[in-house]
Amino acid sequence: MRNLANHHKVGGVSRIPEPEVHVRGQQPPGGVERARLRAGAAAFTALTALAATGLVAGPASGAPPAGPCALPRTAAHHSLGLDTWNDSYPRPARTLDAVMVFLSFPDATPLTTPAELAADHFPATSDYFARSSYGRFTLRPHPQATWTPMPRESTAYAIRRDWDPGKRAAYLRDAVAAADEAVDFSRYDIVYLVADPDAPGVDSDATKVVNLERPLKADGTGIERVVTVFERHPPDRNVLAHETGHVFDLPDLYRRPADGKGDWDTHVGDWDVMGSQFGLAPDLFAWHKWKLGWLTRGQVACVQGADPQVVSLEPVAAGPSAGGSVGTRLAVVRTGRDSALAIEARAATGNDADTCTEGVLVYRIDGGAASGDGPVEVVDAHPATEACWERSVYPPLADAPLEEGEALTVPGTPVRVEVVERTGTGDWTVKISPAATR
Repeated sequence: MRNLANHHKVGGVSRIPEPEVHVRGQQPPGGVERARLRAGAAAFTALTALAATGLVAGPASGAPPAGPCALPRTAAHHSLGLDTWNDSYPRPARTLDAVMVFLSFPDATPLTTPAELAADHFPATSDYFARSSYGRFTLRPHPQATWTPMPRESTAYAIRRDWDPGKRAAYLRDAVAAADEAVDFSRYDIVYLVADPDAPGVDSDATKVVNLERPLKADGTGIERVVTVFERHPPDRNVLAHETGHVFDLPDLYRRPADGKGDWDTHVGDWDVMGSQFGLAPDLFAWHKWKLGWLTRGQVACVQGADPQVVSLEPVAAGPSAGGSVGTRLAVVRTGRDSALAIEARAATGNDADTCTEGVLVYRIDGGAASGDGPVEVVDAHPATEACWERSVYPPLADAPLEEGEALTVPGTPVRVEVVERTGTGDWTVKISPAATR
C-alpha cells in the first residue's frame, strides 16, 4: 500500500516560508455532539538581478462590495483576503490561454512526444476548472507540436525543488529564448515549460510556479510567472490544477515538515487541491471560489449578530441546477479582522466524486497567514476517529465533516454549527449560532 501521507507532491511557488513541523497525532481540535457513537473507520527564489521575492501585495482592483464577512486582502503572500483582487495575477473569470512549451536536452533523446505529455494534463486540468468554476472559467491550452531544444544538458541546470537561484535563472532564460522564435508569448496568459521527463537531470519534485518580480521580456510582453513542469509520464494526478491555482493567487495549504519526512496534510487533509493533489475531495474550498469570483455575495450567507441562522447549503462540488443557477454554497462567521469560520457542504459529486465521507465541513480562514503558513485549517468534528486509511492523504481529517443530526461548538469560539437534515435534493440544512452556549 502506498503511504499517501508521505507521498505529497512538493510543488508550489518559488519562495515560501518554511512551515513548522506538525507531528502525526497532533490533530486539529474539535469534538462533535451526537446522540450515537460513531465507529472509527479505518518566481524565482531571488532570480539574481532579475527577481527577488514572490509577488505579495500587488496592485488592487476594485470589486463589487463583498459584504461584511469578506476579509481584507493583506500583504501576506497569496492572502485569502478577498475584498480586492491582486492585479499581478490573471483572474480566472474569463477564458485564459495557456501555452505549453516542451523542452528537450542534448543529453537525452525523448522517449515521449509532446502530444503524449500534453495529454497527461489536458483536457483533465481544463475539465477540473470548468467543474470547479460552475462553467464560469475556461482554461484553453495551446500545446506546441514539437520539442524545443535547450542549449545545455539537463544536468547543467542542477534541477531540484530547492533550486539554486542562478541555475534556475539560467534555465528560464534559456527556455524562453529557445522558444521565442516559434512562440508568440504576447498571445498567452499562462506559460507552462514542460521538460523531457526522461532527461537525466530532471527532478519531478521541482515542479512549481516561479514568480518574477521583474518580468522576462518576449514579444513585447512581460512574463510575470512561469509554471515549470518536471513531471514523470504519466504524472501525479491533479498536479497541474494545483500549480495553476498558484497562478490565480491561491496559497499552498499543506505544511512542509522541516525534515521532509512527516505529514504534509495536517491542515486540510483531502479537502482542497491546494492542500494535496492526491486528495479524495480535491475541489477548491468555497472560500477560494468566492475569492476567484466563481461565487458571488448572493451565494454566500454572512451570519452576523447573536441570533441563530438557518442556511441551506448546496454541495460545493455540485454543478449548477437544470436552470443553470447556483445556490448558497458557503456560510461565513467573521471572527476577527483577518479571520473567519467557513461552513460548506461536501458530497460525492463533481471534482469530489471520490470523497471518503460526506457532510458539512467547517474550517478556519486566516487572511494574514502566508502561503504554507496555515491560511486554512479544517476543524475536525471527530478528532477521536479516522477514516479511509488506504486512500486518504491524512486519515485523521478524512471524517472531519459533520453528519446529519450532529452539532459542533468550534473550539476557541462561541460558534455552534448543527446539521439539521440532508434534504431529498441533496442540500444540507444547517443551523449556525454565532454566540451559542452549550
